[in-house]
Amino acid sequence: METQRQKKIGGVIQKDIVDILQRAAIDGGLKGTIISVSKVVVTTDLSIAKVYLSIFPTQDAKELLNGIKSNQPLIKHELSQRTRNQLRRVPELLFFLDDSLDYIENIEKSLKGEENPVKNPDLLEKRKKS
Repeated sequence: METQRQKKIGGVIQKDIVDILQRAAIDGGLKGTIISVSKVVVTTDLSIAKVYLSIFPTQDAKELLNGIKSNQPLIKHELSQRTRNQLRRVPELLFFLDDSLDYIENIEKSLKGEENPVKNPDLLEKRKKS
């Protein structure tokens, strides 16, 4: 169960991280790239913030995530500058790809019958009505 304080700190981090990453993407010449922070989960001791990112277009997501991870100290520093009046200590930032949108899209495709999640449906036993 997340406390009010964890949620509040997560919200502060989320708002500023979006700003920092989006600006870095534009400065880095990635004009058409959209980076959004789907959620930030802060540990109970407030020492670690897990930042879940949605990156569009998705084909560049892994590469971009690696770039973000390697620039973590710079991002943390920038975040500490922005939040110095709200946070005493900026938590350690861990970045993850949030693939829940892809997951939802795959479920929708399966439900519409566009894509069968079972690779070889012939291998499934036919159900016998008893």
